[in-house]
Amino acid sequence: MSDYLFPFLAVVLGVIIARFTKSSKSWNTKLLLSFSGAFLLALTLFELLPEVYNHLEAKSTGLFIMGGILLQIILELFSKGAEHGHVHIHKNSTAFPWLLFISLCIHSFLEGFSIHKHNDMVYGVLVHKIPIAIIISLFLFKAKYGKLQIALFLLVFACMTPLGTLISHTWQVLAHIGHILNAMVIGIFLHISTTILFESSDGHKFNMSKFIAIILGVSVAFLI
Repeated sequence: MSDYLFPFLAVVLGVIIARFTKSSKSWNTKLLLSFSGAFLLALTLFELLPEVYNHLEAKSTGLFIMGGILLQIILELFSKGAEHGHVHIHKNSTAFPWLLFISLCIHSFLEGFSIHKHNDMVYGVLVHKIPIAIIISLFLFKAKYGKLQIALFLLVFACMTPLGTLISHTWQVLAHIGHILNAMVIGIFLHISTTILFESSDGHKFNMSKFIAIILGVSVAFLI
């Protein structure tokens, strides 16, 4: 049950935090992003990558991982980097951000395929989603969208990862390509997590707080 519940609750928690804060700076989102990026990257390397390499031929695995990286690059053409903490859409726009919505939903849906009972990726997705949900919620609350539009956006976004997990667990037709999909998700996670780690620095200067957050993220991922 936690495989389905935790990703949903991560978005709910992010929305609640955003609702009671006026700015992402109030929660030092950059440090939270650094921790989540390191945690997600470490779990991907510790859990998901060895599993995929055990079931697929090495060169093919690399090809599918690269496919995931390229897919995420394409998604970010439309989401403008919302998956790693950036929303570059004008707040005064009244047009519903369909491209942002669809690309985020695709990203979240694919995340769900990495979550299995025999790995801990649900925690990586959980920690990754909280700061992203905060940033997206802050943007939506400040934008001139209707309350129903905002509610539906966040509800569907919250449901997409559990939906991906459900389909990966129940659709037998996907059993034969499950490891291929996981390899592509690895590529997505590698792109997202490394981008978070690089972009959370100001002017690429050494930041002790960020460094500690990264060490903590890796350490927690190793210990769970």
